[in-house]
Amino acid sequence: MREHTADPAELRGDCERCFGLCCVALPFARSADFAVDKEAGRPCSHLRDDHRCAIHARLSRSGFTGCTVYDCFGAGQRVSQVTFGGRDWRGAPADHARRMFDVFPVVRQLHELLRYLTEALTLPAARPVHADLRRALAETERLTGGTPEELAALDVAAHRQRVNVLLLRASELARAGTRGRKKNRRGADLMGARLKGADLSGADLRGAYLIAADLTGADLRGADLIGADLRGADLTDADLTGALFLTQPQVTAARGSAGTRLPDSVGRPAHWTAGG
Repeated sequence: MREHTADPAELRGDCERCFGLCCVALPFARSADFAVDKEAGRPCSHLRDDHRCAIHARLSRSGFTGCTVYDCFGAGQRVSQVTFGGRDWRGAPADHARRMFDVFPVVRQLHELLRYLTEALTLPAARPVHADLRRALAETERLTGGTPEELAALDVAAHRQRVNVLLLRASELARAGTRGRKKNRRGADLMGARLKGADLSGADLRGAYLIAADLTGADLRGADLIGADLRGADLTDADLTGALFLTQPQVTAARGSAGTRLPDSVGRPAHWTAGG
């Protein structure tokens, strides 16, 4: 029987169909990721009238590295074209804009869950929970179709928790086939850690802080990387074949090389070179 999965194309950001929501709805603080402070609901000063970024080609050089690794998982076009029927926030009543900005982060979380659930349903070893995963996927898709009022009132944290139980079980089943001892590094502080050549195959790295970690040549095959922070991590020649729940923003935030092996679900970032 063919598995029920979300359309992968709709789980990737399509700026052409979005009203620049990530550049308006979300706040950011001046830091290594952002050159300035911006409060939620205020348009970034670089957002043009056509909802395009005026410095898109030089974001990193301009101090906006955080923008280069952000992905709404398709929530932007969903909220813009479906939830609000293609009605732009520009020129609309303040209440319309506020509701759109409130709903966007909620739908973004739901779309992220759709991404994970869709991947979990491709794991043969997770078949014992496929029925539950399909139900969770259908329910999450139903929630994304809610009205602005329903989405704003949604307890998305509670829904995430319910889905996470299933994703964790799917991960455990998938990683059970990895040989050797499965390392549990969930939520571990591994910032700047020297893990060159480390055997992390089948490891639980959920939510681990791997910022600027040296993972050169590390074996990350089948590791669970859901929510792991890979900003600045060196993945040169690392093997991430079959890594679970790895997303494009995570990979883009890291450094890598032509020798880095990636799952088919993510692409090789353009800034990766043979030299990392």
